[in-house]
Amino acid sequence: MYLLILFAPLFGSFLTGFFGKFLGRNGSNFIIIFYITLSSFLSFFIFYEVFLSHSICIINLNSWFESNLLKISWSFLFDNLTVTMLIVVTFISNLVHLYSIGYMSHDPHLTRFMSYLSLFTFFMLLLITANNYVQLFFGWEGVGLSSYLLINFWHTRILANKAAMKAIIINRIGDFGLTISIIMIFIVFFTFDFSIIFSTVPIIFYENNIFIFFSYEFHKLTIITIFLFLGAIGKSAQIGLHTWLPDAMEGPTPVSALIHAATMVTAGVFIILRSAPLLEYCNIGLFLITIIGSLTTFMAATIGIIQNDLKKVIAYSTCSQLGYMIFACGLSNYSVSLFHLMNHAFFKALLFLSAGSIIHAISDEQDMRKMGGLLKIIPITYIMILIGSLSLMGFPFLTGFYSKDILLELTFGNYNFHSLFIYWLGTISAFFTSFYSIRLIYLTFFNLPNNNIKIIKKIHESSLIMLIPLLILSLGSIFIGFLGKDLFLGLGNTTWNYTFFQLPFHTLFFESEFLNINIKFIPVLLSFLGMYFSLLLYNFFHNSYFSNFYYYKLFFYIFKFLSKKWYFDNIYNKFIVYNLFFFGYNISFKLIDRGFFEKLGPLGITQCFNMISIRIAFLQTGLLYHYIFIIFLGLIFFIFWLKQILFFEFEIFFIILFIFFYNQNLITRMHIYLNKLYINKHVI
Repeated sequence: MYLLILFAPLFGSFLTGFFGKFLGRNGSNFIIIFYITLSSFLSFFIFYEVFLSHSICIINLNSWFESNLLKISWSFLFDNLTVTMLIVVTFISNLVHLYSIGYMSHDPHLTRFMSYLSLFTFFMLLLITANNYVQLFFGWEGVGLSSYLLINFWHTRILANKAAMKAIIINRIGDFGLTISIIMIFIVFFTFDFSIIFSTVPIIFYENNIFIFFSYEFHKLTIITIFLFLGAIGKSAQIGLHTWLPDAMEGPTPVSALIHAATMVTAGVFIILRSAPLLEYCNIGLFLITIIGSLTTFMAATIGIIQNDLKKVIAYSTCSQLGYMIFACGLSNYSVSLFHLMNHAFFKALLFLSAGSIIHAISDEQDMRKMGGLLKIIPITYIMILIGSLSLMGFPFLTGFYSKDILLELTFGNYNFHSLFIYWLGTISAFFTSFYSIRLIYLTFFNLPNNNIKIIKKIHESSLIMLIPLLILSLGSIFIGFLGKDLFLGLGNTTWNYTFFQLPFHTLFFESEFLNINIKFIPVLLSFLGMYFSLLLYNFFHNSYFSNFYYYKLFFYIFKFLSKKWYFDNIYNKFIVYNLFFFGYNISFKLIDRGFFEKLGPLGITQCFNMISIRIAFLQTGLLYHYIFIIFLGLIFFIFWLKQILFFEFEIFFIILFIFFYNQNLITRMHIYLNKLYINKHVI
């Protein structure tokens, strides 16, 4: 049963990918839904056996390869972290597969799309069930490959091509960091197995494992943690390597839902959660994680308030919520980070699939400025996206409220300078989250219609096969947080004792439980203020706001800065991409490819050998003394290389060279003597 949950999506992907032409659309859809539903169904049994019954399972399938100390096997770990991720991945993926049948019904390549989705799910399951870092990296790379195939599914679109290339190239940077980290892990621990590594971390920490780089000393655990986090930055789209995430919206909407809710972007958070024992002994790494995560939260929230593309607004909200999960890990609140990851998966999948329902209804339009007046036309979709948006904002007693608020309370309860800075960044980001969530709903459903009359007449509610996943996800967005809070959170909770290691002075639940009640109300209050200001601006002062020159002049530079997305793309293009293009064209292409290799091509190589052979032919003079002279020189060089064995000094070599090259009389005498020998021989 444990392995079936993993390989069922792979088998379904194989059948539909290679035999979809013979099975037909209906047959392929049935097979793919059957296998992904089977995997989702079995994940609940595994959740009961492992999570609720406290019975961790490890399956060693067979050996992969061995080389001296390096021994890697196909091994699968099922602990509380894994089974929680299994529920999230398989359940969300199952609903996305079902939704895709309706959303992609008019696409002629639906079979290929469904095959890619199942392959994506398999690699994510392989990643979260791995029992060593090499197997985890195999799933890690597979997720990146699948995301490239899915983002570039409509490969005839230039923007889709560019977005897919951008995603996989930026992820290469993070993958490079993860590769360095895995190599360092083997150098330090001589293994890749989680159980051995995590149990020996304290021993390595207290030993003198110092790495010297340019006269600076670094502990090897610090290097491992920093490069490991670099991999998470690329995959989970943290600040600096986040630019691929909004562009990934060029793929079909079900792809966006799967990438942003349950698979690719959560892989970076997962690897940090899995490596918690390594992080606990590296304060520099924890500090870096908290700072990067909090800056990502704030950056993405500010950019989201001025985006006009429906899917990009939700994409930046994903980036912001990932920042919450990351800096929770930096504060050693691993269970809270996982709880927020699970809650986020439900309401973010609901938001994306609801956005897809809107786009599907209005003829593939994504610009919110061209929408409006959809409330009475597609009311069910409105209810679904409203539930998802309220849960995203942390509206009281919805799913997002339970994880986001406890996360901010734990941050405030840390009682040091950087945690206070992070708390206020996270709290202000909650204000912006509410602002752009209400802005999205207002411009889409309540604003005056800005569509063409012909398009308005064609607007319709989505089919039942698309609405059923939305209804299920809406229930999760309402109740999952309440049902899961006792399992994941609380002072004295023993659920994660065998999953997350946490040093005693990193435990903050006690401080958070007894915070002042006014502190706990601040995030909720700012969320309501964000809702209020958004409604006030777009409902009552919308026209005057954009026509008033004073406000335009005051906020012009801020608006420009945010509309340029903090100038990350501009900086990368100017200082990196353009320089690489210049190098590629002027150096690589013109100088090396066309200058060097073309001259050394088939014709150039032939000419080169002809010239060399002609030069060598002149050495064949037929004169004996020339050959003796060359042999004598070769003997001198041979003696030089063997001077240590024959006890010759280095100066002897130069003396002999001096005699042969500068003593013209000796050379002349040898030349005359050899000529006489040659003449006498022929005369006789």
